[in-house]
Amino acid sequence: MLFSETEDPAARSDPASRPDRLRAVPMLRMGLFGFASGLPLLLTFSTVQQWLSESHVSLKAIGAAAFFGMPYLLKFLWAPVLDRMPPAIFRRMGRRRGWMLPVQAALAASILALSWCDPSRGLWPVAITALCLAFFSATQDVLIDAWRIESFAPRFQAAALGAYSWGYRIAMLCSGGGAIWLATRIGWHGSLLCMALLSLSGPVAALWSPEPVVPVSAVPRDWRDALRQRVVLPFRDLLGRPAVGAVIAFVLVANLGTQLADSMAYPFYHRLGLSPAAVAQANLLPALAAALAGAAASGVLVARLGLGRTLILTACLQMASIGLYVAMARTGASVPLLFAKVVIEGFAEVMAATTFGTYLSRLCSLRYTATQFALLSSLAPVAWRTLGGTSGVLAEALGWTRYFGLTMLCCLPGIAIMSWLLSRYPGGLPPAVPEPRPQA
Repeated sequence: MLFSETEDPAARSDPASRPDRLRAVPMLRMGLFGFASGLPLLLTFSTVQQWLSESHVSLKAIGAAAFFGMPYLLKFLWAPVLDRMPPAIFRRMGRRRGWMLPVQAALAASILALSWCDPSRGLWPVAITALCLAFFSATQDVLIDAWRIESFAPRFQAAALGAYSWGYRIAMLCSGGGAIWLATRIGWHGSLLCMALLSLSGPVAALWSPEPVVPVSAVPRDWRDALRQRVVLPFRDLLGRPAVGAVIAFVLVANLGTQLADSMAYPFYHRLGLSPAAVAQANLLPALAAALAGAAASGVLVARLGLGRTLILTACLQMASIGLYVAMARTGASVPLLFAKVVIEGFAEVMAATTFGTYLSRLCSLRYTATQFALLSSLAPVAWRTLGGTSGVLAEALGWTRYFGLTMLCCLPGIAIMSWLLSRYPGGLPPAVPEPRPQA
């Protein structure tokens, strides 16, 4: 149960009538959901890039691996389908969990299939499998976001997102540095098989979690009403707000500099002469400690400085962490500098991700939270996923020092846009149209 045992289940669908009690078990569920959601991400990004690097694939092909994540950009296209009831065989599990279980099973099967691939024998099987993995991972993200939004009252959303972020970051360490470290011990096929086993955390979380109660008014009458509720009205609500162009521009470029820098991180380490074992060690416990500290710092700073100012501060910290790439490019392979870079980067990126996620959640109207969050979170990596495919070409043309210097400059547009929004709206959040209290 998410709330007190005596609560009327129908009250869960009314944010204004939910109690003030929040138990630890729902936070543990969100942490487990975060782990299940974060695990596949690096398997379609930096981890597979490291695998390709060790397989002597060209730098251009490694950079093009950023396109594997295109389903994360397009997930809003099929998100409305997930608001319908699942196939009959899973319908007894409910609308959210009934979709989760088959999607999570397909996700685990995709990781298993990836473990059977060999980049040295051909890139197409790797590309197709990675795209399937990204599709099911993005679909799982939509379902988990919808479950979170429908299961927690608005005042508990930040806490739920914080627990989710912790699990998400731990999973990224497992599928990033952890997978690379395992590959040095048991090979890439064995390492990816272990990742497939860890992905079973998703079905465990789904089976452990209660199905949220959805108000009757949220169920569309027919496909026309569904299209209106889940596509037309959410778009109209977002696009009708003041300064919407600036908001969308900020969402697009907020994390672009760090994302472009990270696109070439593992090839950079490999060509610099750093051993995979050293990279893996730096990205395990030191990065984990920094990540947990960054998540905690986000909540403290948002409370003290406000949301907009904290976003600007996190962007400055991200620029500083990218600057250590430049330092490494000039000094050569240095394990102490690698550890310093990973710690600062881990702190800055998790603080930025948690604060940015809070910003996206605050942008959503209560009437359309699930759909709007899917739309906004799909927009967030558009610039990275489209420009990231050219990162290998830019790195070859500019050299490492100039390339990472360019990525530092890419942080400035986000700072400028948020400064402009902050000068006009509290927290950099343009006001939405006041929403009526939901009907039970």
